[in-house]
Amino acid sequence: MFGRRWLEMTWRDGLFAHWAVDPAVVAETLPDRLSVATYDGDAYLGVVAFVMDDIRPRGIPRGLSFPELNLRTYVEGPDGPGVYFYNLDADDPIGVAVARRLFALPYYRAEMRVRRTEQPEGATDAGGPRIDFLSHRIHRGVPPAGFDATYEPRGPSRTAEPGSLEAFLVENYRFYADGDRLYKGEIGHEPWRLRDASATIRRNGLFEANGFDAPADGGTVENGPTADPHLLCADPIDVTADRLRRV
Repeated sequence: MFGRRWLEMTWRDGLFAHWAVDPAVVAETLPDRLSVATYDGDAYLGVVAFVMDDIRPRGIPRGLSFPELNLRTYVEGPDGPGVYFYNLDADDPIGVAVARRLFALPYYRAEMRVRRTEQPEGATDAGGPRIDFLSHRIHRGVPPAGFDATYEPRGPSRTAEPGSLEAFLVENYRFYADGDRLYKGEIGHEPWRLRDASATIRRNGLFEANGFDAPADGGTVENGPTADPHLLCADPIDVTADRLRRV
């Protein structure tokens, strides 16, 4: 469906939490040849939490599974728009070592706990399980970072409207990595099935760990026109990934 990709996996229990920021703040953190991508004049920093299931090379029957937590922004690069990662924390020492070596990505070892609580049958406005996601970075030589949140989807799923803010934030199929030079990677999947979300963000240390000011207290917020951050939950999705290539 997406060509001959190298890795196959499933992503589930996904949260997208995005804060609008001044593009100049993001621009000064990017490597050469990347520029800030904006929507209606705003850049965005996104905290994305999810579980990577059954990560394996194409043709291998079983693979690794572990939670991941990343801080990202959106950029324009030499080969088109894409994602730029500030960190990818993961609870798997093998996966972190392989990703750092093969993908030139800022993967860091973390201790994580993800608990799924199924909604009772007939629950009002429930769209899926409630997720408790806790992360504590233990990687040596980098700033500490913690994250503690509970989130759950609300209402029916949908795909993002082309040209919408939701599409800008989630429909990205290329990422850039800054190693000894600029690299790019490609992923493939069907369009995201998204749901409105509610979340209680008790701790979010990813901004400060990456040199940004901390966002305003998250508290308990509902997705909506005045919500800060912008929140979405994602249905499970099958993903393929290509090898990293030099730009």
